[in-house]
Amino acid sequence: MTTTAPRSTTSTATPAVRRLGPRARAERREAVALVGPALLPIIIFSVIPLAAGVALGFTNATLRRNAEIEFIGFGNFIELLGDQRFWGSFGIGIVWAGSVALLTLLSATGLALLLNSDLRLKPLTRVLALIPWAMPPVVIAIVWRMIYNPNSGPLNGFLESIGLQGVNWLGNFETALPAVILVGVWSGIPQTTVLLLAGMQSIAPELHEAAAVDGAGALRRFWHVTLPALRPVIIAVTTLDFIWQFNSFGLVYVLTEGGPGGRTMIPPLFTYLEAFRNREIGYASAMGDVLVIAILLILSVYLIARFRQAKGQSA
Repeated sequence: MTTTAPRSTTSTATPAVRRLGPRARAERREAVALVGPALLPIIIFSVIPLAAGVALGFTNATLRRNAEIEFIGFGNFIELLGDQRFWGSFGIGIVWAGSVALLTLLSATGLALLLNSDLRLKPLTRVLALIPWAMPPVVIAIVWRMIYNPNSGPLNGFLESIGLQGVNWLGNFETALPAVILVGVWSGIPQTTVLLLAGMQSIAPELHEAAAVDGAGALRRFWHVTLPALRPVIIAVTTLDFIWQFNSFGLVYVLTEGGPGGRTMIPPLFTYLEAFRNREIGYASAMGDVLVIAILLILSVYLIARFRQAKGQSA
């Protein structure tokens, strides 16, 4: 008598790909229909102009009349390698963006600590701290130009009232860049403060209480409890602020237009002047391509560091 093994009721082999059912396909179509209208303006106003700008960097396009556009390959980039004016503006842009990002972080940290404490009139103080955030960069630049005015500005008026000599803040080669950096810091403090304040309020109070029980003072609690907990926020905020400031245009343009003598000529401003004053659209587009590559490199370093940190925490 022979016996046969009973058939397994469950199949050990599973299909590699499962086809979506009618309901899943309908949900996917609905998702595409909902996201499509939001993606359309991004594609029209961001992706297409970016692609066109990258492509123009490989041509001799100009704004002169009757000029024919020709493909010249890497000609603009080869010329750009020897352009000391552009690389000089690149160095000024790094100093500008790095100084603003660092000073903004320091100022915003102090303000966030103040707002996180038992401060009287805390809601009013928070509203006042957010005023620069509500002002467009052009308006901020106009207000600060009035403050810096060498003849009628309140800053020079104050200096003269205490017996000091007024300064042409935006027209002096030594003071122009620091004066512009100060405006950048003032305009960038609110958003950095909000992010740092949110990070401080997410720290468990028990950590500070335990440190206080162990005899740690306010400074040691900040250094050993608050600062380590804020490290991810600080790195993210500083990186994004550096990129934002490196790409900024309106604030510096309205304040100095790159002067005096190119002392505040940051790369986006130099690219703009090359495109619309010198009418060299192709060459300016090549500059823009280089700036995009530089920003992507900074972002890649940040994202790789974040990925390694997340991988180390999950291990």
